[in-house]
Amino acid sequence: MTETMSLAIPPTSGSLGAALRRAERPNRLRAFALALPALLFLVVTFAAPIGLFLTTAVRNPEVRSVLPQTVAALDGWDGRTTPGEEAFAALAADLARAKEDNTAASLGKRLNYESAGMRSRIMSVVRHLGNLKDGALAPQFAALDPVWASPDLWAIIKRNGSAVTPYYLLTSVDLAQDASGGIERVEASQAVFLDILGRTLWIAALVTAATLVLGFPTAYVISLAPSRIAGFLLLLVLLPLWTSLLVRTTAWVVLLQTDGVINQILLALGLTTEKLQLMLTRFGTVTAMTHIQLPFTILPILSVMKSIPEGQMRAARSLGAPPFFAFWRVYAPQTLPGVAAGCLMTFILSLGYYITPALVGGPRDQMMSNFIATYINRDLNWGMAAALACLLLVMTLSIYLVFLRLVGAERIKLG
Repeated sequence: MTETMSLAIPPTSGSLGAALRRAERPNRLRAFALALPALLFLVVTFAAPIGLFLTTAVRNPEVRSVLPQTVAALDGWDGRTTPGEEAFAALAADLARAKEDNTAASLGKRLNYESAGMRSRIMSVVRHLGNLKDGALAPQFAALDPVWASPDLWAIIKRNGSAVTPYYLLTSVDLAQDASGGIERVEASQAVFLDILGRTLWIAALVTAATLVLGFPTAYVISLAPSRIAGFLLLLVLLPLWTSLLVRTTAWVVLLQTDGVINQILLALGLTTEKLQLMLTRFGTVTAMTHIQLPFTILPILSVMKSIPEGQMRAARSLGAPPFFAFWRVYAPQTLPGVAAGCLMTFILSLGYYITPALVGGPRDQMMSNFIATYINRDLNWGMAAALACLLLVMTLSIYLVFLRLVGAERIKLG
């Protein structure tokens, strides 16, 4: 009897949990196997290319690969005086090989990022390599350009002998390295990227505020409307999403131009006496972006509003609360998860806008993405484009984490 009772003793909570995990393990493995193709697809087509692109923000292969002897000759250089003759001889030998390999231009382009005129100096030496005479090379280099006697120029070559560089990341926040390797602010005339970042955040904030002001009442009306009317209104909200972003932006170009529909209506109504400049302005950029982003703010708010029982407002009114008080103290707080989700989505999406500011905005309305595209398409400066992309990515993740910290992930409802 005693032995029978001992066999009937239930397992402890720890052993029960382990048994349940073992029982669930096959189901989890099957679920993971089903999701594995999608995960691999995302890694191969999204995460890996972006990760590889972002690494170009610190990669620095040009000087190390084209000037290996020069970098080795500068290894023990003190950086305060003009390097010795062995450095000039190494540079002449490296440039002679670069001339044969057609790599001198890429070297000059890379060094030109840090010191204007370096590309011309490099190419000038390459062109005159055949005219160099036996003997001391330092005076002959100085005769081509006196800057070759400057320790600052050689400090740039030595600093870029490393496989990685902080140059692009520092430049993206208006910082630079001095001749000794210390970090300093760039001159005010060259400090542009923090201003661009502030402008990008400001435009995104304006668009988010505008979509909230327009979207909240719209979502409220749709939530209270009869089902047939609500369906029609929701169709009007979703309709812009079914057309191309380029088409929607082009439509705003037609509306906002000097002889466009908006100016004609304002003149016909007598609201203005002359045509307004709406294109290539901050107003036009924010207006077009607000129209494009409006559904992304409305839908999360509407989803939360539809989950609020209608009886709560009637109960508040029956207990003596005025209409506005009942709305503000009972209804509005319950919509905050949807408001938070809609504003977060709109703000983050607005940070990466490219087409709309490029077509509707003026020179002072271009956002971070426009400069990333310029560095890639026009300047072929992938390092600077990757550094700006890193800055934008860090800023987006920081805002998202701060938002989660203040609001809480469990309170955000996307739909």
